[in-house]
Amino acid sequence: MTPLTSITDQDWQPALGRFGDVVTDAEDIGQCIRIILGTPKGADPLRPEFGSNVWRYLDQPLTTALPHMVREAWGAIEAWEPRAQLVRITPSAGEQPGHAVLTVVWRRAGVQSVTEVAL
Repeated sequence: MTPLTSITDQDWQPALGRFGDVVTDAEDIGQCIRIILGTPKGADPLRPEFGSNVWRYLDQPLTTALPHMVREAWGAIEAWEPRAQLVRITPSAGEQPGHAVLTVVWRRAGVQSVTEVAL
């Protein structure tokens, strides 16, 4: 756990699901990507365009849904997470029917990172 008094990074936020902890740097960006893709557009009343419409394709056949999910995810991440330079998004079927996983590969300052988002 990172105490609040020892944060030295410019970019940080509270860690989701880990009370009292924070995420910084690449972990902060990864958490932001998961929040963006997990938030349906219109769910945030103060930012109605925030989020993505990835969820709209979860009930469609995978061959139809996956390209649309990648397009929606790419646009949402580019719009809402300017710190991440996208490299690729690889979709795959989730473990349960109606679920998908997007593996987002991105860079920041030449360092490549991977964030998986289960939908």
